[in-house]
Amino acid sequence: MSKNLLIVESPAKAKTIEKYLGKDFSVRSSYGHIRDLIKGDKSKSAIEVENGYKLNYEISPEKFKVVKELKEQIKKAEEVWLATDEDREGEAIAWHLAEVLNLNVKTTKRITFREITKPALQKAVQNPRTIDINLVNAQQSRRALDRLVGFELSELLWKKVKGGLSAGRVQSVAVRLVVDKEREIKNFQTQPFFKVVAIFSVENEAKKVVALRANLSKDFATEAEAQQFLTSCLPASYQVANIQVKPAFRRPSAPFTTSTLQQEASRKLGFSVSRTMSVAQGLYEAGLITYMRTDSTSLSEEALQNIAATVTQNYGANYVQTRQYKSKSASAQEAHEAIRPTYMDKATAGGNHDEVRLYELIWKRTIASQMADAQLERTLIDVSISNQKQLFFQAEGEVVKFDGFLKVYTEDSDDEPNEEEENTALLPPVRIGQNLPLKEMSATERYTRPPARYTEASLVKKLEELSIGRPSTYASIISKIMEDSRGYVSKENREGTKREYKILSFSPPAKSISSQTKSEIIGVEKQKLFAGDIGLLVTDFLSEHFKTIMDYKFTANVEHKLDLISEGKNNWVQTLDEIYKPFHTLVASVAQEAERATGERILGKHPQSGLTVLVRMGKYGKIAQIGATGEIPENQKPQYANLKEEQSLEEISLEEALELFKLPKNLGMFNNQLITLGTGRYGLYLKYGETYVNLPKDSDPDDVDYETAMVKIQEKLAADAPIGYYEKKPITKGAGRFGPFVKWNDTYISIPKRADLSFETITEAQACTLIAEKLDKEANRYIQQWADYDLAIENGRWGPFIRQGKNNFKLLIEGKKLSPEQAATVTLQQVIDLVKEQGGTVADPKAKAEEKPKAEKKPRKKG
Repeated sequence: MSKNLLIVESPAKAKTIEKYLGKDFSVRSSYGHIRDLIKGDKSKSAIEVENGYKLNYEISPEKFKVVKELKEQIKKAEEVWLATDEDREGEAIAWHLAEVLNLNVKTTKRITFREITKPALQKAVQNPRTIDINLVNAQQSRRALDRLVGFELSELLWKKVKGGLSAGRVQSVAVRLVVDKEREIKNFQTQPFFKVVAIFSVENEAKKVVALRANLSKDFATEAEAQQFLTSCLPASYQVANIQVKPAFRRPSAPFTTSTLQQEASRKLGFSVSRTMSVAQGLYEAGLITYMRTDSTSLSEEALQNIAATVTQNYGANYVQTRQYKSKSASAQEAHEAIRPTYMDKATAGGNHDEVRLYELIWKRTIASQMADAQLERTLIDVSISNQKQLFFQAEGEVVKFDGFLKVYTEDSDDEPNEEEENTALLPPVRIGQNLPLKEMSATERYTRPPARYTEASLVKKLEELSIGRPSTYASIISKIMEDSRGYVSKENREGTKREYKILSFSPPAKSISSQTKSEIIGVEKQKLFAGDIGLLVTDFLSEHFKTIMDYKFTANVEHKLDLISEGKNNWVQTLDEIYKPFHTLVASVAQEAERATGERILGKHPQSGLTVLVRMGKYGKIAQIGATGEIPENQKPQYANLKEEQSLEEISLEEALELFKLPKNLGMFNNQLITLGTGRYGLYLKYGETYVNLPKDSDPDDVDYETAMVKIQEKLAADAPIGYYEKKPITKGAGRFGPFVKWNDTYISIPKRADLSFETITEAQACTLIAEKLDKEANRYIQQWADYDLAIENGRWGPFIRQGKNNFKLLIEGKKLSPEQAATVTLQQVIDLVKEQGGTVADPKAKAEEKPKAEKKPRKKG
C-alpha cells in the first residue's frame, strides 16, 4: 500500500492522476458528494434556522460502501490528501470527506490544480494548503438558501397554483427571463417597410461587365412612398459621387470561459449546455484541457509561451500576437485561467467523437486568441441620383488584406443574419464622376423583426450578463427549468408560416413600375426555448407576490454576497439572516392572503346558452369552461374541455375554445352499442361499450369518422380476444411499454425473446407454461409482507430489497446486503426506518373511524 492516499471526486480523474504521481501515491475516488442535507420526513429539520442555520447532513445510502472502503484505505495510509476540484463545490466535497472520514480539517493536506498534467500535480503536491472554510461556508450558504427558498416557494405553489410544481431562488428568475422574452415577442407589432436596391452595370479589370449592388440610404414606410420614389427614378441618371477606402481590423475573441464555451458549442456543434459540460468534464479528467468551470479569460505565462511557439511553427512568426485578456466578470476569482488544451502541440485529442469535436473547438479558440488581428480594407461607394438631393445609393465591400487569426477561427453569433451583412464582397473598380448605367431597381417589402427567442446558449449568456448563477451552475439551471414534469420551459422546433410580400421594380428603358407578389416562410424556430402556460402562470404569481426574489438585481446581489463570504469578508449566518428571514415572513403572509392563481381568462359568451366561456389552469392542466361561478344552478356543473397541447391560455380565441366542446360526439351504433369519440387527460379516445381505444396524440377529431372508428375498435377487440384459458380464466395478449405480454387474471407476463416463442404465434399451451412459471416465481417472491403498510421484503436479482407500492428501496443494515435468511428476521420498524432514510414516507394504517350517530334535528321555535 502507498504511504499517501489521495482522494478525488471522479474515478476517471483518479485514473489519470495515478499515472503521474507514482508509487508513493494511491488515488481513490469519492464518486462525487458523499453526503447531503437530510431528506424525506426529516427534511424540515435539515436546517436549524434558529440555531445559527446549523446544517444536518446524512451519508447518501448509495455511498455507504464508498465511505467504508475509503475508511479502510485511510487505515493503511500514512497521510491523506484531498484533491477535489478547486471551486466552491470541490471545496465542499473535500470538507464533507474530512468530516465523514474523521480527518482533521485544520491539518489535512488539500491540493488544487487547474490541469491534470505531471508538472501541475508535482507543483500542487509541493505547495499543499488546508481546506478553505470560507469557500465551504459560501457553498453551504448557497445550499441552505436554495433549500429554504425552494422548499417554501414550492410548497406555496402547490397550494396556490398546482400540485407538483417547484420554484427556486435562481430557477424562477431564469424562467422569468424566458417568460419576459415570450411576452416581448407576442406584444411586438410588426411593421412593414420597403427597402430599395439598385444594380448597376460596371466593367471590371478584365473588361467584363459585372454588377454593382447598392442600397438606398433610406427605407420607405409605405408602398405608395416606394412607388413614388421608383417612378421619380425612371428618367434619372446615376454617378459615382464619393469613394471611401478605410483600413479596418478584426480582433480575435478571448479564450473560452464556461459560458462562452457553452455558447459556441451550441452554435457550432449543436451541443446542449449539459452535453457540453459532460464532454468537457471527460476531457479535463483525461488531462487534455484545463478546468472547465471558470469565468476567467487569462492564460498562464507558460501557456502563452507554448501557444506562441505553436502559432510560429504552424503559421509563421508574423501570425503571433501575444495578449492577456481581462475578464469581464467582476467575480472571476474561483478559477484563475481560461479553458485551454493542456498541451498546445496536440491539435486533436479525445476518446470519442464528441470529445474530439469539442477539443478541436477549444484548441482553435485558444490558438486564435494569441494570433494577429485580421487586417481588412473596407470600401464605401456613394452613388448620386440626378434628380434627388437628399437620397443616394451606397455600395459596401470588404477585402481581407491579412487573414491573421481568421486562418484558424471565427466566432459565431446568435443573432439572425442581417441583409446589410450580405454586401461585403469585393467591389469592382470605379472612379469619382463615373456614370453608372442602371440595370435594375427594386423596392422589396420587408418587415421589422421581433426579438429572437432564447436558445440554451443565449440564455446562458443573459444569465452571465445579469450575474445570475456561476459557471458551475449554468448547466443545472438550464436543465432544471426544462424538466418535462414542470412544463415551465420547453426546447422546440416549430415550422414557420407563409407570408406574402410585394416587389416593385423596373429595368430601363421601361417607362412604368411593375408589381408582383411573392411569398416567404417566416417564424421558423430551431432548438428555441418557449415558455409554457404553467411557466407564465407561476412567473406572474411569483412576480406579483415576491417582487424582490424575482428581481434580476436582487439575484445578482445574492451572488455578490456569496462571493464576499468566500473571500472571508461576510459572515455567512448574518448574510442568511438578511436574505432569508424577510422572505420567510413574506411567504407566511402570501400563504394567508393570496388568492389561488388559475390564469383565468374570459373569452366571451356561449352563443346558444349565453353562459360565460373561459379558460384556466385546472388540476390536470389547461381547460376551457362553459359557465362561470354563480351562473350554473346548484344541481348542475359547468362543461369542461381540455385545451390542445399547442394551445395557450393567453392566445386561444373564443372560436377555438368552442371547437373543443364538439366532443364527446356520437359516431354511430355497432351491435346495438354506441360508439363515442371523446377527449380526456391523455388525448382523444373511442368508447364502445366498456372498451376504450386511445388514439394517437396527433389525431384530429375531424378526421375520425365511423369507418375509422370501426377499424380501430375491431383491431382492439381482436387484440383483446382470448388466445386460450388457464384454470378456466381467459388468456389475452398485447404489446405494451415494455414489450409483448400475455395477461391472465390481472397478471401480466412478458413474452421472452426465444426462437420457439413469438407474440404472433404464441399458443395456448405456451401461454399456460409462462403463467405457471410466473405464479411459481411469485410464490417465492415475498420474504416478508406488511400489507397494512404497503411494505414487503422481496427476493430480487441482486438480493433481497424493500418494495413499497411501485417504489423500491435498498435493504442494507450497517451498509451491508442481507441474505434471504437474514432478511426474514428484519423487523417492521427497521424496514420503516430504512425507507425513511432513503427519502420515502410510510403512513400508519388508518383505523376505520366509528360512524358517529347523526344529530337529531331540533324542532324549530315558534315565534
